[in-house]
Amino acid sequence: MKHDELLPFSFGGNKVRIAQKYFEDMNKKGCDCMIAYGNSRSNLCRVIANMSKAKGIPCIVISPADESGSRVETSNSMIVKAMDANIIPCNKADVAATVASTMDEYRGQGLNPYYIYGDIYGKGNERVAVQAYVEAYEEILQYEAENGIIFDYIFHASGTGITQAGLICGSLLHGDNRQIIGISVARDTERGCDVIADNILAYMERQEDTTKTIHFEDKYLAGGYGKYNDQIEDTIKRMLNEDGIPLDTTYTGKAFWGTTEYLKEHSIEGKNILFIHTGGLPLFFDKLAALTKL
Repeated sequence: MKHDELLPFSFGGNKVRIAQKYFEDMNKKGCDCMIAYGNSRSNLCRVIANMSKAKGIPCIVISPADESGSRVETSNSMIVKAMDANIIPCNKADVAATVASTMDEYRGQGLNPYYIYGDIYGKGNERVAVQAYVEAYEEILQYEAENGIIFDYIFHASGTGITQAGLICGSLLHGDNRQIIGISVARDTERGCDVIADNILAYMERQEDTTKTIHFEDKYLAGGYGKYNDQIEDTIKRMLNEDGIPLDTTYTGKAFWGTTEYLKEHSIEGKNILFIHTGGLPLFFDKLAALTKL
């Protein structure tokens, strides 16, 4: 297991790597306030709000409701509030308009806002974020060289597809043929693969045959984003009890359960398996009482 949840900032996770890249890009572009987008469970919004606070940069979080229209309070959303971020609620259908009006509002205040996803439709900034996991892939290669091991499979939770795209781009750049398998936490296979392919194209700046490189599994969604089943609960309890490793019901717990199911269903034995723990520790504490029956 690659423990990105132990990265030493704001409870760690893959979003620390990605947020660092956004802030580097923001500085290059001469911007002076940060606009993020994500729902109440968003690990990225937590990290960006925290990083903005630490750097003394104004932070705005555009926060949509869930598909059901409901809004839930999570440890992540409370941390965002504690970092004094300006939270702007919206419906998913109004995201582009909300981003546009927010950008205009802060420009009117004399600021030069940076929107993490590029334009108001969420396009144009893919390469910046993908770079984070191209670099993480280099870390994996270094670990393999130092320890005399080659991982046949790399598994991880796949949501927006940035982490998976970065790992695949790293693999393409080094001519590897290992399997990088994203366990979907939200999207169906068609949508997930399309987004990952777009991110790969944006980074590589050339068309790649992604039919053989994108492995995106939507079989373990357990009903959709933020939902989970008894097997996921049992997996989280077992990992905590036996290994002292916290997993959450939205991302890593679902992905680790999906990984173990995938290995069983495909009769994969005698192979070296790497699971990337992409973080989400505040979400683990959201469910701690229920999971441990305290």
